[in-house]
Amino acid sequence: MVLSVRSGRLHVLLWRRANPPFEGKWSLPCGPLGGEERLGASLSRHLAAKVDITRIAHLEQLETRSDPARDPRGRSLATAYLALVATDAQPRIPPDTAWHAVDALPATAYDHGSIIGSACDRLRSKLSYTNIGFALAPDTFTIAQLQDIYAASLGHSVAATNLQRILTRRGVIEPTPGTARPTAAGGRPASLYRFASRELVVTNAFAAFRPPEPGAPAGSPA
Repeated sequence: MVLSVRSGRLHVLLWRRANPPFEGKWSLPCGPLGGEERLGASLSRHLAAKVDITRIAHLEQLETRSDPARDPRGRSLATAYLALVATDAQPRIPPDTAWHAVDALPATAYDHGSIIGSACDRLRSKLSYTNIGFALAPDTFTIAQLQDIYAASLGHSVAATNLQRILTRRGVIEPTPGTARPTAAGGRPASLYRFASRELVVTNAFAAFRPPEPGAPAGSPA
Protein backbone atom coordinates (compact mmCIF):
# COMPACT_ATOMS: atom_id res chain seq x y z
CA MET A 1 0.00 0.00 0.00
CA VAL A 2 1.05 3.60 -0.60
CA LEU A 3 0.73 6.25 2.13
CA SER A 4 1.31 9.98 1.71
CA VAL A 5 0.32 13.22 3.42
CA ARG A 6 -2.07 15.14 1.17
CA SER A 7 -3.84 18.40 2.07
CA GLY A 8 -2.84 18.08 5.70
CA ARG A 9 -4.12 14.50 6.20
CA LEU A 10 -2.59 11.05 5.86
CA HIS A 11 -3.92 9.34 2.71
CA VAL A 12 -3.76 5.87 1.19
CA LEU A 13 -3.95 5.08 -2.52
CA LEU A 14 -6.91 2.83 -3.44
CA TRP A 15 -8.51 1.62 -6.66
CA ARG A 16 -12.15 0.67 -7.21
CA ARG A 17 -12.68 -2.98 -8.13
CA ALA A 18 -14.58 -3.56 -11.37
CA ASN A 19 -15.11 -7.32 -10.94
CA PRO A 20 -16.20 -9.77 -8.22
CA PRO A 21 -15.47 -10.42 -5.49
CA PHE A 22 -16.16 -7.07 -3.79
CA GLU A 23 -17.17 -5.42 -7.05
CA GLY A 24 -17.42 -1.64 -6.63
CA LYS A 25 -15.48 -1.54 -3.37
CA TRP A 26 -12.11 0.12 -2.91
CA SER A 27 -9.00 -2.02 -2.76
CA LEU A 28 -5.29 -1.73 -2.17
CA PRO A 29 -3.27 -2.41 -5.33
CA CYS A 30 -2.97 -6.20 -5.27
CA GLY A 31 -2.84 -9.36 -7.34
CA PRO A 32 -1.55 -12.92 -7.52
CA LEU A 33 2.09 -13.90 -7.26
CA GLY A 34 3.51 -15.29 -10.49
CA GLY A 35 4.82 -18.85 -10.51
CA GLU A 36 8.43 -17.78 -10.98
CA GLU A 37 8.09 -14.36 -9.35
CA ARG A 38 9.58 -12.97 -6.15
CA LEU A 39 7.45 -10.88 -3.79
CA GLY A 40 9.31 -7.65 -4.58
CA ALA A 41 8.93 -8.12 -8.31
CA SER A 42 5.25 -8.94 -7.94
CA LEU A 43 4.73 -5.80 -5.87
CA SER A 44 6.38 -3.60 -8.49
CA ARG A 45 4.36 -5.20 -11.29
CA HIS A 46 0.97 -4.80 -9.60
CA LEU A 47 1.70 -1.27 -8.46
CA ALA A 48 2.87 -0.22 -11.92
CA ALA A 49 -0.29 -1.69 -13.42
CA LYS A 50 -2.46 0.51 -11.18
CA VAL A 51 -0.58 3.81 -10.90
CA ASP A 52 2.52 5.62 -12.15
CA ILE A 53 4.61 6.01 -9.00
CA THR A 54 8.33 6.40 -9.60
CA ARG A 55 9.27 8.20 -6.36
CA ILE A 56 8.70 5.67 -3.59
CA ALA A 57 10.91 7.01 -0.80
CA HIS A 58 10.62 4.00 1.52
CA LEU A 59 9.38 0.43 1.10
CA GLU A 60 9.13 -2.35 3.67
CA GLN A 61 7.24 -5.59 4.20
CA LEU A 62 4.36 -5.01 6.59
CA GLU A 63 2.67 -8.32 7.43
CA THR A 64 1.13 -11.53 6.08
CA ARG A 65 -2.60 -12.20 6.41
CA SER A 66 -3.85 -15.80 6.56
CA ASP A 67 -7.48 -15.67 7.74
CA PRO A 68 -9.22 -18.53 5.83
CA ALA A 69 -12.31 -16.35 5.36
CA ARG A 70 -10.56 -13.27 3.95
CA ASP A 71 -11.30 -14.26 0.32
CA PRO A 72 -14.75 -15.71 -0.51
CA ARG A 73 -13.23 -17.61 -3.46
CA GLY A 74 -11.09 -19.81 -1.20
CA ARG A 75 -7.99 -19.88 0.99
CA SER A 76 -5.70 -16.96 0.15
CA LEU A 77 -2.53 -15.71 1.82
CA ALA A 78 -1.64 -12.04 1.39
CA THR A 79 1.71 -10.36 2.09
CA ALA A 80 1.32 -6.60 2.46
CA TYR A 81 4.00 -3.98 1.85
CA LEU A 82 4.14 -0.40 3.08
CA ALA A 83 5.34 2.27 0.64
CA LEU A 84 5.75 5.95 1.53
CA VAL A 85 5.62 8.85 -0.92
CA ALA A 86 6.66 12.45 -0.23
CA THR A 87 4.13 15.27 -0.13
CA ASP A 88 5.51 16.92 -3.26
CA ALA A 89 5.25 13.78 -5.42
CA GLN A 90 2.37 13.99 -7.90
CA PRO A 91 1.96 10.55 -9.51
CA ARG A 92 -0.40 10.15 -12.44
CA ILE A 93 -3.35 8.00 -11.43
CA PRO A 94 -6.15 6.53 -13.61
CA PRO A 95 -9.83 7.41 -13.15
CA ASP A 96 -10.56 4.30 -11.04
CA THR A 97 -7.82 5.18 -8.53
CA ALA A 98 -7.81 7.89 -5.86
CA TRP A 99 -6.21 9.06 -2.62
CA HIS A 100 -8.40 8.46 0.46
CA ALA A 101 -7.87 9.88 3.95
CA VAL A 102 -7.07 7.01 6.32
CA ASP A 103 -9.43 8.46 8.94
CA ALA A 104 -12.37 8.43 6.51
CA LEU A 105 -12.01 5.25 4.47
CA PRO A 106 -14.75 4.05 2.11
CA ALA A 107 -15.96 0.45 2.14
CA THR A 108 -12.93 -1.69 1.32
CA ALA A 109 -12.44 -5.12 -0.22
CA TYR A 110 -11.13 -8.17 1.63
CA ASP A 111 -9.46 -7.17 4.92
CA HIS A 112 -7.80 -4.12 3.37
CA GLY A 113 -9.26 -1.68 5.89
CA SER A 114 -7.59 -3.62 8.70
CA ILE A 115 -4.31 -3.79 6.77
CA ILE A 116 -4.38 -0.02 6.33
CA GLY A 117 -4.84 0.30 10.08
CA SER A 118 -1.77 -1.86 10.66
CA ALA A 119 0.23 0.27 8.25
CA CYS A 120 -0.76 3.47 10.05
CA ASP A 121 0.24 1.93 13.38
CA ARG A 122 3.62 0.90 11.95
CA LEU A 123 4.25 4.38 10.55
CA ARG A 124 3.25 6.13 13.77
CA SER A 125 5.46 3.85 15.82
CA LYS A 126 8.47 4.36 13.57
CA LEU A 127 8.05 8.14 13.59
CA SER A 128 8.90 7.94 17.29
CA TYR A 129 12.21 6.11 17.09
CA THR A 130 13.48 6.40 13.49
CA ASN A 131 13.96 9.10 10.87
CA ILE A 132 11.18 7.68 8.66
CA GLY A 133 9.69 11.15 8.28
CA PHE A 134 12.20 11.67 5.46
CA ALA A 135 10.04 9.46 3.24
CA LEU A 136 7.02 11.74 3.68
CA ALA A 137 8.77 15.10 3.43
CA PRO A 138 10.16 16.96 0.40
CA ASP A 139 13.93 17.38 0.10
CA THR A 140 13.82 20.68 2.02
CA PHE A 141 11.08 22.05 4.24
CA THR A 142 10.25 24.57 6.94
CA ILE A 143 9.60 23.46 10.50
CA ALA A 144 5.94 24.44 10.03
CA GLN A 145 5.70 22.13 7.00
CA LEU A 146 7.36 19.29 8.90
CA GLN A 147 4.99 19.90 11.82
CA ASP A 148 2.02 19.44 9.48
CA ILE A 149 3.46 16.17 8.12
CA TYR A 150 4.09 14.73 11.58
CA ALA A 151 0.71 15.82 12.93
CA ALA A 152 -1.12 14.31 9.94
CA SER A 153 0.80 11.05 10.21
CA LEU A 154 0.58 10.70 13.98
CA GLY A 155 -3.08 11.68 14.14
CA HIS A 156 -2.59 14.30 16.86
CA SER A 157 -1.12 17.76 17.25
CA VAL A 158 2.64 18.29 17.56
CA ALA A 159 4.28 21.45 18.90
CA ALA A 160 6.68 22.89 16.32
CA THR A 161 9.26 23.94 18.91
CA ASN A 162 9.30 20.49 20.53
CA LEU A 163 9.51 18.76 17.16
CA GLN A 164 12.43 20.93 16.05
CA ARG A 165 14.26 20.50 19.36
CA ILE A 166 13.84 16.71 19.52
CA LEU A 167 14.71 15.99 15.88
CA THR A 168 17.67 18.38 15.90
CA ARG A 169 19.02 16.93 19.15
CA ARG A 170 18.80 13.41 17.72
CA GLY A 171 20.56 14.50 14.52
CA VAL A 172 17.52 13.63 12.40
CA ILE A 173 17.18 17.04 10.71
CA GLU A 174 19.67 19.80 10.00
CA PRO A 175 19.42 23.39 8.77
CA THR A 176 20.26 24.32 5.20
CA PRO A 177 21.58 27.69 3.97
CA GLY A 178 18.27 28.34 2.22
CA THR A 179 15.07 30.06 3.26
CA ALA A 180 11.48 29.68 2.13
CA ARG A 181 10.00 32.06 -0.40
CA PRO A 182 8.60 35.26 1.13
CA THR A 183 4.85 35.27 1.69
CA ALA A 184 2.29 38.01 1.18
CA ALA A 185 2.20 38.48 4.96
CA GLY A 186 5.82 39.65 4.90
CA GLY A 187 8.18 39.07 7.79
CA ARG A 188 11.42 37.15 7.95
CA PRO A 189 11.53 34.14 5.57
CA ALA A 190 11.44 30.78 7.37
CA SER A 191 14.61 28.70 7.45
CA LEU A 192 14.72 25.51 5.40
CA TYR A 193 15.74 22.18 6.89
CA ARG A 194 16.49 18.72 5.49
CA PHE A 195 16.80 15.20 6.86
CA ALA A 196 20.40 14.31 7.67
CA SER A 197 19.88 10.89 6.05
CA ARG A 198 17.35 9.74 3.49
CA GLU A 199 17.78 6.10 4.43
CA LEU A 200 16.00 4.53 7.40
CA VAL A 201 17.99 4.62 10.63
CA VAL A 202 17.01 4.11 14.29
CA THR A 203 17.53 7.40 16.10
CA ASN A 204 16.18 6.63 19.57
CA ALA A 205 14.96 3.15 20.39
CA PHE A 206 13.24 4.25 23.61
CA ALA A 207 11.47 7.44 22.56
CA ALA A 208 7.85 7.73 21.51
CA PHE A 209 5.64 10.63 20.52
CA ARG A 210 2.27 10.47 22.21
CA PRO A 211 -0.95 12.50 22.23
CA PRO A 212 -0.51 15.43 24.65
CA GLU A 213 -1.57 14.97 28.25
CA PRO A 214 -3.84 17.66 29.72
CA GLY A 215 -1.69 20.68 30.46
CA ALA A 216 1.40 19.24 28.72
CA PRO A 217 3.01 20.64 25.53
CA ALA A 218 1.71 18.96 22.39
CA GLY A 219 3.89 16.20 20.98
CA SER A 220 6.03 15.65 24.07
CA PRO A 221 8.15 12.48 23.90
CA ALA A 222 7.25 9.63 26.24
